[in-house]
Amino acid sequence: MTGPEIRVLLVDDQELVRSGLRRILRRKDGFVIVGECADGSEVPDAVAEHTPDVVLMDLRMKKVDGIRATRDLRSAAQPPPVLVLTTFDDDDLLSGSLRAGAAGFILKDSPAEDLIRAVRTVAEGGACLDPAVTGRVLATYRTVAPSSDGDGNRLTELTARELDVLALIGRGHSNGEIGRELGISGVTVKSHVGHIFLKLDLRDRAAAIVYAFDHGIVSPGDTGPDRGPAG
Repeated sequence: MTGPEIRVLLVDDQELVRSGLRRILRRKDGFVIVGECADGSEVPDAVAEHTPDVVLMDLRMKKVDGIRATRDLRSAAQPPPVLVLTTFDDDDLLSGSLRAGAAGFILKDSPAEDLIRAVRTVAEGGACLDPAVTGRVLATYRTVAPSSDGDGNRLTELTARELDVLALIGRGHSNGEIGRELGISGVTVKSHVGHIFLKLDLRDRAAAIVYAFDHGIVSPGDTGPDRGPAG
């Protein structure tokens, strides 16, 4: 393992699930579990206390669910990215989590290596949508939160390089991966991302992914764990 450890906050109301996640996200692989929550109501205090790099968030909890907890985190000064844990049939909840600002989602029964890759990607500033349910979830998302630019004309405002960056965002790449792929610095990547969000009136990377899917820049098979390991 190289580089700094990724600090993870686990949020799930089932101890058995949290125990399984602890076994997968091991220190020897570059992770440290800094805290655990059994309900979304505990998340704000836990984030303030432990300053995690990523929050691994269940959706179905008794008092405060994962959607509300994710939305509440957006009001924090420097909110950590949220990776949602879900089951196969949670399309409505998943689309709600994207609207709330989650950086992505992964199925609870995914292989350990896919979960590890997804947590790393989100912690590094990327987004991750599990390809097993992405198409359905985006269809649900669009019925409630349609694209602000249905005809795609705003794409003409992007430079060729910005289009390249948008395509890589749509495939779930982090800024670091985009920089390596295109041979540009992290500062330049951040600048391009900012311009893309401004020109397309997008609030975050999840919205950028939806936009990329809506306008044919990427397709569901282009994103998620099958794109290969993070560099």
